[in-house]
Amino acid sequence: MKKIILGLLLLAAIAVCQAQPVTKVYKEITVAQDGSGDFKSIQEAINAVRDLGAIQVPIHIKKGIYHAKLVIPSWKTHISLIGEDKENTIITNDDYSGKPVPGGKDAFGRDKFSTYTSYTVLVAGNNFMAENLTIINSAGRVGQAVALHVEGDRCIVRNCKLLGNQDTLYTATATSRELFQDCYIEGTTDFLFGEATVVFQRCVIKSLVNSYITAAATTHLQKYGYVLMNCKLIADETVNKEYLGRPWRSYAKTVLLNTEMGAHIIPQGWDPWKGDSMFPNKEKTAYYAEYKSTGPGANPKARVQWAHQLTDREAKQYTIKNILGGSDNWDPETK
Repeated sequence: MKKIILGLLLLAAIAVCQAQPVTKVYKEITVAQDGSGDFKSIQEAINAVRDLGAIQVPIHIKKGIYHAKLVIPSWKTHISLIGEDKENTIITNDDYSGKPVPGGKDAFGRDKFSTYTSYTVLVAGNNFMAENLTIINSAGRVGQAVALHVEGDRCIVRNCKLLGNQDTLYTATATSRELFQDCYIEGTTDFLFGEATVVFQRCVIKSLVNSYITAAATTHLQKYGYVLMNCKLIADETVNKEYLGRPWRSYAKTVLLNTEMGAHIIPQGWDPWKGDSMFPNKEKTAYYAEYKSTGPGANPKARVQWAHQLTDREAKQYTIKNILGGSDNWDPETK
């Protein structure tokens, strides 16, 4: 099923981008809606980047609200989207699972969007970077509606806002390594979800309703899944019963280190996601742990019995280099 979904997404990327021969090699691009840049739309700028480029190409995006459904396909590598101002450089769209497809049917013969095609921004290319942007799925509380969907490897997102409700951020594939630093992310249910190996560092994560923050789907082949470092968990004033996470798949891994937790985090912390007939007893294989949580939501003695509190020695293994380095020794902190 996963291969079918990824194949469909690739076809979607082809359909959106309609790749044209790139006649000019851009080393840097500016997008401005008033026509003062190289392009007026972000997708035009992405399409103009050299295919399979080996050098990072910054696309500078001037302030404005860009209503778009963006695709960075697998053959567009080393692309950076850099906003002029995080608060005022906004990419927004409103697709959601179950929404009718404009024109009747999509490229796959489906007449409705799914979770996997509801994205505002899809990143399939490797070595993607984003800075100083807001990415929104503005569909509202209508079910699954992804703002940012990442499949590419070696992805870095810094100082960005990701806004949505259910399924705001989809970190899609087991081969993807992603780093989110100094970001603000908000949502309702499972709004951080997927298979990828991901570090969230110094991020503010806001829950909008009583539900679940994370839904990792880590595979048994991955040493790490989601790791939250020095993050802050906050909530809407109406929220008073929030879980740190639940396992989307059997070997889900989520670890929080030095994370400040508001009073909305319930004492047991984690939920086993019972009732999944295809993946029963996920609490037996999932790995959920904390280290030196702080704030009113930190309650290590009350956590579920199958969760862990890391020792100092265990916690030392959770470095960005160890988590994201991989076989190629990737070091995102040098970027």
